[in-house]
Amino acid sequence: MDRFGHRFQLDIFGASHEPCVGVTLRGVPVDLPLAEADFTADLLRRKSGARGTTPRIEDDRPAIDDRRATDGTLTLTFANKNYRDADYKDFTAIPRPGHADFVAMAKYGSLRNGWFSGRMTLPLVAAGVIAKKLIEPLHIEARLTEVGGISTDDAEAVDHLLDEAIREGDSLGGIVECQCTAVPVGLGEPFFDSLESLLSHATFSIPGIRGIEFGDGFAAARMKGSAHNDPFIDAAGHTARNGAGGINGGISNGNPLVFRIAVKPTSSIRKAQRTFDFENGRMTDYAIPGRHDVCFALRVPPVVEAVTACVLADLMAGNDADL
Repeated sequence: MDRFGHRFQLDIFGASHEPCVGVTLRGVPVDLPLAEADFTADLLRRKSGARGTTPRIEDDRPAIDDRRATDGTLTLTFANKNYRDADYKDFTAIPRPGHADFVAMAKYGSLRNGWFSGRMTLPLVAAGVIAKKLIEPLHIEARLTEVGGISTDDAEAVDHLLDEAIREGDSLGGIVECQCTAVPVGLGEPFFDSLESLLSHATFSIPGIRGIEFGDGFAAARMKGSAHNDPFIDAAGHTARNGAGGINGGISNGNPLVFRIAVKPTSSIRKAQRTFDFENGRMTDYAIPGRHDVCFALRVPPVVEAVTACVLADLMAGNDADL
């Protein structure tokens, strides 16, 4: 199912090795100001080309089909001009370890032309640009805090780690932290539409996510209640600390929304791996061809911001008759 949301709804379509990828949004107000330039900043943050990212370069310019005047629907399409089908020719016989090739073949009978690719995050970022407009003055900021276990505060060490992985033909993962401020009290519905549930659903739709934690996260299991609890400091519900990450009982409590996600190392690597050749029925050493990110986590922060904005826009639309 490629649809997410209820009142603010998005459908993504296309694939990495097809002519285009895109997203159709429903519930976009007719009077929302919108121009191609609005997308530039976030799309550039996601764009490849920097050290540790794929050398595949695309224009990533949105074609906007605006039909909001009739039904609140908006479609954004991005052309794929620089894909190479030859890069996929071996993956049916020898599925990439850690990738979706094997399960795609088992479930659909084909590799789906890059349906599971990180390129599918492009329409998510585009949807996030719209969602961010809808939730103003809420502010969302995600940043990469770790690469391969090294804090991004030590830029020199991170660069050295990236260079080492590039030389070895290997890959790295990372941690992305997201903070949202000016979040109102009351977003989220227990039990299955709790704010944590919806954010987790959306973030795990990003390819390569391995974990999520809110506030103190897993560290809370090693704390006493007196350390983890968030004492109130005023009648507005502000707290002295934020171990809950801005959520109590699945509902936003008015404090900053804080969560972190773990991004796995990229599955497609040049370093040879011992794996199974399904075509010949034997084990083999396989070095994966093609153009792939050494550390996809470098490009994930704007994607996390986007899906977070989409969740919040959908929840806020439920409280606003104008949306």
